[in-house]
Amino acid sequence: MVMVHPVANAKANHVFRALADPTRRAIFENLSRRGEQTVHSLTRHAGVSQPAVSKHLTVLKRARLVRHRREGRETHYRADADALAPMVNWLEQYGAFWRERFERLEGLLERMDG
Repeated sequence: MVMVHPVANAKANHVFRALADPTRRAIFENLSRRGEQTVHSLTRHAGVSQPAVSKHLTVLKRARLVRHRREGRETHYRADADALAPMVNWLEQYGAFWRERFERLEGLLERMDG
């Protein structure tokens, strides 16, 4: 059984929850690919209203996937790929778990054929 530390699991849950929404994923991907942008720029590409983009950015900020800085009257947002680490770690642990299970199954099947 894969054991994931409860704190690491909670962090991964925040990241998974934030990226579960396709609009938030698109905003995160946009920031990752195009770099820092204002909410107005993000709204042009998001296909939703500015208030909706702002709400999505709030969720992404809570999950620490997005950072922001103020410059005059504008707020600039950027993706923080390091925040994906809890999700990546979770996936790696389950990847190792399933690889080990499949190797054991393969060994069993080989013994049954032999």
